[in-house]
Amino acid sequence: MTKPASPTTNEEHKPSNFLRQIIENDLAKGTYANRRWAGSPGDAAHHATGEPDPAKIRTRFPPEPNGYLHVGHAKSICINFGLARDYGGVCHLRFDDTNPEKEDTEYVNSIIDAVQWLGFSWRQPGNDAPYQASDYFDFMYRAAEYLIEAGHAYVDEQTPEEMRIKRGDFGKPGVNSPFRSRTTDENLSRFREMRDGKLADGAAVLRAKIDMASPNINMRDPAIYRIRRATHHHTGDTWCIYPMYTFAHPIEDALEQITHSICTLEFEDQRPFYDWLMDRLCEGGLLAAPAPKQYEFARLNLTYVVTSKRKLAQLVSEGHVSGWDDPRMPTIVGLRRRGFTPESLQLFAERIGVTKSDSWIDYSTLEGCLREDLELKAHRAMAVLDPLKLVLTNWDEAFGSGHVEPCQLPALPHADTESEPVATRHFTLGKEVWIERDDFAEHPPKGYKRLSPPITQADGSVTLGSIVRLKAGYIVQCTGCMKDSNGHITEVHATVFTDTKSGGAGADSVKAKGVITWVGVADAVRAQVRLYDRLFKEEQPDAGGRDFLTAINPDSLKVIDAWVEPSLKLAQPDDKFQFERLGYFVADREDHRTSNLVFNRAVSLKDNWSK
Repeated sequence: MTKPASPTTNEEHKPSNFLRQIIENDLAKGTYANRRWAGSPGDAAHHATGEPDPAKIRTRFPPEPNGYLHVGHAKSICINFGLARDYGGVCHLRFDDTNPEKEDTEYVNSIIDAVQWLGFSWRQPGNDAPYQASDYFDFMYRAAEYLIEAGHAYVDEQTPEEMRIKRGDFGKPGVNSPFRSRTTDENLSRFREMRDGKLADGAAVLRAKIDMASPNINMRDPAIYRIRRATHHHTGDTWCIYPMYTFAHPIEDALEQITHSICTLEFEDQRPFYDWLMDRLCEGGLLAAPAPKQYEFARLNLTYVVTSKRKLAQLVSEGHVSGWDDPRMPTIVGLRRRGFTPESLQLFAERIGVTKSDSWIDYSTLEGCLREDLELKAHRAMAVLDPLKLVLTNWDEAFGSGHVEPCQLPALPHADTESEPVATRHFTLGKEVWIERDDFAEHPPKGYKRLSPPITQADGSVTLGSIVRLKAGYIVQCTGCMKDSNGHITEVHATVFTDTKSGGAGADSVKAKGVITWVGVADAVRAQVRLYDRLFKEEQPDAGGRDFLTAINPDSLKVIDAWVEPSLKLAQPDDKFQFERLGYFVADREDHRTSNLVFNRAVSLKDNWSK
């Protein structure tokens, strides 16, 4: 079990933001210094029996288990768990499971896995399991009855349409419900009939009694309980009434002694009700004071993706992607399968910061964080995605028929050799090698530094073929190529300069125009390579309410058969590599096997979408 984290020294140079300023101000004033913690969530009487709270602050990450988490949730996870870590606090993982029709244990398990994979823990002494809002249903019902008894809630039996009309709008105040003046006894009796299943679904709701003329429409007697006959994944059929999110959420925070309830800006208009409810329940002695406070930050708007759970579910159900973990999806499971690392997502969350104003973050920022993280940790390898055979025509004469030359390169060029041994990749060079098709040009453009054949000039003179180095091997000079009957180049020819092997005494005896990567035909290994790109070709695929499916990028996935160097036979699922000159790749966590190598492109070496 872990104890509350210790505050960082000097904030470890963390950039400040308005949330950090709020927390630092509360800590300086001792706003929550006298709180007590009884070791588990509970009401005021429960916490009064506890010791002073060892956590300086308490935050929470409260997802509804109705889908897979996406990159926006990753930002929220990093914010809430990161603030708790940095200020000697605890962050709670809580499942906001108050809507039984859309929730499932599949999503519960995926959320637990995502939080842990991102590198965070909710565990604290005596509390290893995540919290669940459904565990608080008894207290929520008790709180609802208290509000009725205190004259702050009533049962309304208007139709939904009648309530909508009488609610008014931004220019017109609402109209009181004819049921608003019911007596306390009538309301209690009717509410208990709702609880006992004596009323049909939709026949009645419990509403808070606040102010139907409030300029904030959310304060116009909002519904706090509704009838919903549905089997809950955790409580089964115990309840046929369920609290509304806006009622349940503040209560969950208070029972867990949350200090700073951090959410996205769409909940800003709900904050007055949050505070109203906390004031009422603290007045009644049900909840411990001081009550939590809600603070809002701008949600993540990332270009070239959609993050609506409904739209993501549509992509899956209609077969536009292979599943929630398709590497083109912005879900955490999709990003993980694509090759993103926890560190890259944490870096992304830190880099984009926390603000109160909405803005768009370009997808290239996310990709840049992955490149930055993998640059120093992804092992290198050579691979050929579009193979063209290169034949070294004087190889047998120079080295003997069938000879293969052992070659090697460091697996991690930037490794700290003082603290760790340098891993080495071994492969062989022979008469025939595979090269990338675009590493040969029969008619090279100006400045081309790869293989090109001899060219006969207009005056009859001949410009010799280009000279390049085969990385880690010998320097070669192109002598020509072979074509099929359609003029398609099938083979490139070159001669090898002996005694020019990399690292040898004569390595610099011939000046090479460039260096190209290759894979030896003798020991090359077949692999399936999946070239993933952005799923949408428009920056804001669902802007203005348009059909986001029309913006799908038809080239977001290309599957090819490639040749890779023999060291990759040892790759395990989730292993990350830089295929030299090609990009960063990951061994697919589902389909990769030692007998069936499958690599996904995580990100190219540079941003190919720059304007």
